[in-house]
Amino acid sequence: MSKQDATRQRVLELIEAREIGDSIPSERRLSTDFGVSRLTIRAALDDLVREGLLVRRHGSGTFVGEPKIAQQLTLTSFSDDMRRRGMVPGARAVELKTIHAGPALGRALHVSPDARVVRIRRVRLADDEPMALETLHVPAAVVPGLKRTQLEDSSFYELLASRYGVVVASGVQTIEPTVTNEEESELLHVPLHSPAFLFERTSRADTGEIVEFVRSLYRGDRYRLIAELSHDVAQTTRRRTHINIG
Repeated sequence: MSKQDATRQRVLELIEAREIGDSIPSERRLSTDFGVSRLTIRAALDDLVREGLLVRRHGSGTFVGEPKIAQQLTLTSFSDDMRRRGMVPGARAVELKTIHAGPALGRALHVSPDARVVRIRRVRLADDEPMALETLHVPAAVVPGLKRTQLEDSSFYELLASRYGVVVASGVQTIEPTVTNEEESELLHVPLHSPAFLFERTSRADTGEIVEFVRSLYRGDRYRLIAELSHDVAQTTRRRTHINIG
């Protein structure tokens, strides 16, 4: 084991002995305690900060971070996923508005650019903490009479199924890294330009009809993504990636 790996392991043991939000000793103190250079200490801490296990606060020090939620790319709702983790899911509606689809949304939803589309923006919560910001676009004909109060603290897909008889069965999703802008940072309670995952998904009902296009911004400091990999008999590596819906 290299000196940096050994140092990282010792810092991990130090983290495990502390509670979330506790401070850890300074780089100078750790360098003395571990008998390694401050450069080695700093490299180990930098890795753990990138992984979200530690959080640096300017002028205050380095603290134990909250563990990241392992987000497996499967067909499951945000609400169900949080409940399985022992957390209370929630949603806060930021916007409910009917707009014209326009060219881009029209292509995504397979509707005319002049078609009416309902735009929904919600902050997704876990134990009352903001986890993600989602912007959903649904053809207005799919959700007649939709009210903002119906979007609070509930799964949109459960609402689609119970009120409108629409069962989301499949979809195509892309994921890319990004950073938060000023509005997103405020809604997610994170610093400006914080790392985040941007999900874009087009979802189909069990009838084959496209019923949704959504952009979801997940906090990078609270999420890590998991994909199952397999190797088929033709010796071609492929990724079994499913969508996460909620």
